[in-house]
Amino acid sequence: MDDIVKQALARWPNVPACSGWLRLDARGHWRLRDEADQAQGAPGTPVRHDALNAFIGRNYERDALGQWYFQNGPQRVFVELEYTPLVVRLAHDGEGSLTLTDQAGHPFEPVAAWLDEHGSVLFADAGNADNDVKPRVALLHDHDLDGFAEHATLADDGQSGVFHWRAGIDLPLQAIARDDVPARFDFVPSPEQREKVQKASG
Repeated sequence: MDDIVKQALARWPNVPACSGWLRLDARGHWRLRDEADQAQGAPGTPVRHDALNAFIGRNYERDALGQWYFQNGPQRVFVELEYTPLVVRLAHDGEGSLTLTDQAGHPFEPVAAWLDEHGSVLFADAGNADNDVKPRVALLHDHDLDGFAEHATLADDGQSGVFHWRAGIDLPLQAIARDDVPARFDFVPSPEQREKVQKASG
């Protein structure tokens, strides 16, 4: 988190959070959603400004309830997720090894991989038990599915197999239903809807 954000939080600790205004789509793009977008269920307008994209990425975190948010100065802006809280791109480094990088440009080191019923590929990292950091799940950008297939061996069922990640490191591919992903990886896809349900129930 940026120092300027930490300073703003210390100075104004009780600014109410908001939800519904920011969305992460399935290609890792941040989208701003005005009131009309929210009312229509529209995805919103992509953020094109490089500095703003970087600022959001640096101050993007998960709370104890599994809600992902952007800390915008003193205000917490909960993020609506089209699918997963992270979206990764597949590439090769200078030595020819595969790499994964999330939408903020951070390296992502997978320890497991899944295929959902729509052919989407998901990766999970190990988290950090010592620091109480839970494993994170990331969706592979759909433009990289062909590159993924070049390094994968699929079984006849098309829902299992092996992803050849690094020399001597193969990740078994497991089947997972898209609807099961949030519970399996302990995140809230729509804090806005969660808030509405809580208000309706009393």
